[in-house]
Amino acid sequence: MENERLSDHYNKKTNWLKFGPYLSERQWGTVREDYSEGGTAWDYFPHDHARSRTYRWGEDGIAGISDELQRICFSVTLWNGKDPILKERIFGLAGPEGNHGEDVKELYYYLDSTPTHSYMKHLYKYPQAEFPYKQLVEMNRNRSKSEAEFELLDSGIFNDNKYFDVFTEYAKNNEEDILIRITVANRGNEAAPITILPTLWLRNLWTPNVLKEKPSLKLSKSGTTKFVVLNHSELGDYNFYFQTVDELLFTENESNKERLWNQPNETPFVKDAFHNAVINNDFSLFKDNTQGTKFSPLYQRTVPANGETVVYVRLSKEAIKSPFDAKSLQLFDQRISEADAFYDKIITKDAALANIQRQAFAGMLWSKQYYNIDIPIWLNGDEGQVPPPANRKTGRNSNWKTLNNEDIISMPDKWEYPWYAAWDLAFHCVPLSMVDTQFAKDQLILFLREWYMHPNGQIPAYEWAFGDVNPPVHAWSAMKVYRMEKEKTGQGDVDFLKRVFHKLMLNFTWWVNRKDAKGNNVFEGGFLGLDNIGIFDRSSAIPGGGHLEQADGTSWMAMYSLNLLDMALEINAYDKSFEDVTTKFFEHFAYIAESLNRIGHDWSGAWDEDQGFFYDILALPNNEYVPLKVRSLVGLTTLFAVLPLDKERLDKAPDFLRRLKWFSNYQEKTHDYQVIEEAKNDKMLLSLIPKKRLKRLLEAMLDEAEFLSPNGIRSLSKIHENGYSEWIAGEQFGLSYDPAESNSGLFGGNSNWRGPVWMPMNYLLIESLRSYYNYYGASFKVEFPTGSNNLLHLNQVADELSKRLIGIFQEDASGNRPVNNYDSFYKNEHSKDLILFYEYFHGDNGRGVGATHQTGWTGVVAELIDKVYTK
Repeated sequence: MENERLSDHYNKKTNWLKFGPYLSERQWGTVREDYSEGGTAWDYFPHDHARSRTYRWGEDGIAGISDELQRICFSVTLWNGKDPILKERIFGLAGPEGNHGEDVKELYYYLDSTPTHSYMKHLYKYPQAEFPYKQLVEMNRNRSKSEAEFELLDSGIFNDNKYFDVFTEYAKNNEEDILIRITVANRGNEAAPITILPTLWLRNLWTPNVLKEKPSLKLSKSGTTKFVVLNHSELGDYNFYFQTVDELLFTENESNKERLWNQPNETPFVKDAFHNAVINNDFSLFKDNTQGTKFSPLYQRTVPANGETVVYVRLSKEAIKSPFDAKSLQLFDQRISEADAFYDKIITKDAALANIQRQAFAGMLWSKQYYNIDIPIWLNGDEGQVPPPANRKTGRNSNWKTLNNEDIISMPDKWEYPWYAAWDLAFHCVPLSMVDTQFAKDQLILFLREWYMHPNGQIPAYEWAFGDVNPPVHAWSAMKVYRMEKEKTGQGDVDFLKRVFHKLMLNFTWWVNRKDAKGNNVFEGGFLGLDNIGIFDRSSAIPGGGHLEQADGTSWMAMYSLNLLDMALEINAYDKSFEDVTTKFFEHFAYIAESLNRIGHDWSGAWDEDQGFFYDILALPNNEYVPLKVRSLVGLTTLFAVLPLDKERLDKAPDFLRRLKWFSNYQEKTHDYQVIEEAKNDKMLLSLIPKKRLKRLLEAMLDEAEFLSPNGIRSLSKIHENGYSEWIAGEQFGLSYDPAESNSGLFGGNSNWRGPVWMPMNYLLIESLRSYYNYYGASFKVEFPTGSNNLLHLNQVADELSKRLIGIFQEDASGNRPVNNYDSFYKNEHSKDLILFYEYFHGDNGRGVGATHQTGWTGVVAELIDKVYTK
């Protein structure tokens, strides 16, 4: 059934994706909502304002859904009888408040979702004691960068299981008829009160004059059944059904000017009106109010010890006489059964591993988010509204005037990044392709459209700075998604490859023109997504007035060249006109490879023969070249540029093959380094690294005293535990191995590439090892780990690395998962099967670090399980 729904949707017979989990968990503190003089997004719109102030570009809530343009929104609001405010949205620290940058401070989990969102399930853990808002801020603000973050579990508020498990489930009867079940389970040994407010509201698009006619929610009645009629000029009418209630609350989605700015309100019915009423148990204001743009049926329940209570609501285009009869409620069981049947064909049969995969997919699908920004309007302001500061027109993102986004996008997560990140998305598309290939392909195409890509060919990075430079992994992702679909269906979508290829040509040219300062095929690139991996900020002014010739910038471009060559060869099998362009990308790769490997001959360069590693080079104005001998992922990225070519592919491109042969013979006469290896069986290998250097590099990567941790490859070698530094222009710059939270203030202290394990980079390393194996076969073996005398071929090494990464989420013999930092909370019966997919992981013990819900690129673990344990 789920596959039929997907097919019907993409064939435009239905619109099963009209409603989905597109509602963010945080709209406050984002650049879109920042209209401050200095661009201080975190300070301008803090969490404290969110309940009282309307948003311009989106909405937020807990376990929520919206339509595809976020005009109609629904989420769950709660009150435990003790909090100073309603629990209406997820809480966390803004960047300046945390000792390690911004961080969500809640416990919640995505348990299930089908690709069409015909069934979804979410869990929020809500304390019965007062939520420790102030303690979380004060403890983290007062901790140093050398101390761990203070988390919600550290407060002790979940001791003795005095909390509620709040499950929110959605079951679509059809694309515009959605049943919602909210189950509140008391995990404590004493009865406890809970107030439940299933909240429906309309995004305020009338104040900025985007919507000319203000929509409405009005109380109606049919017989004895009360319900709310939603009227919207663009969407038509919907009915919102609810069970017998304690109170009916209507207000307006309008800012509380009195609370925010000490200005008079035109009406007491403002956005935060429910807060005072519920907390003070005074509903007199709402007694005769039967319409608005925000509505909640209110349920006051006492949940018995270890018991539960259930509330149902329903949003439907249809007029339904009995919206919650037994037949209607059977839909939940039906949709759950269909979800199980859908995933049974995708995930492993091992129950424990299947649990990891299922939650990984759930996180991926729940993180599909509505995103809206129109840069010209954002820069100039809305008609009739207070204009933004004048300096905004020359400030952040002001040179992206063609960028106008309003789409459903795969986000890194719904809280820390309720806005896209381009290179993250390339990794998202791998696990997404396992469940919804068309969505993955559409996402890759989307970022190459004219309203995303800059006219100069640059792909926008992310909202904080669209012009930042992320690794060029779009082409790699497109080929990965293409091959996954071809393997699954036997048919490759060549039209998809053609669409992305033409646009990626523009992006490739941008890279070549903008990031090779001296025209020597050694690329700079900036921080390239690896934030604080160097001894100084690689995206800012370089110490000493020089420039940085980056091993990883060069490696990424070599990889990009091979990805586009690979794509052109694949298309050429179906369209011979593409053979002409294959040589272009081969030659780009060849010259880049030659530059990177040539460096060691006549100057202190990227490859250090004695140390067997690639390093960045600091090129100073006086023609002095200083190798920065930091052993990090920067050097290991050279493994990414590898492409084995078999006889069948080469035979389909005879002109390209002749060029390869000519180049190979020519280079053999004039160079020591060969970019082409040719086997006796007519196989060829294009690799940035010669075989001898490959073996040396793998010795370092697979050394447990350096890069190899119990849970994957570290981002910085442990050899730097005691620090590394260089004097440049009279100033000392340095770093040290830090396995977990960042101790650096670079990039807001918000990420750390100085030791932890990062899933996406490990994934690329594993993919590269498999590519090398495809050429060298079982005859090329290395020690795993280095020094162990345990010889494995590279496919076996890839499997072993995969198992270490998967092990982050697996239970050990004592019932502990490394990701959970051995916290006893995750050993109780109600939490032991819950998985969080963090941004990155401790380099020594595998505990989750950084953003807690970045299932985005960490979700590739689902594909690793598939590769190692399913096939």
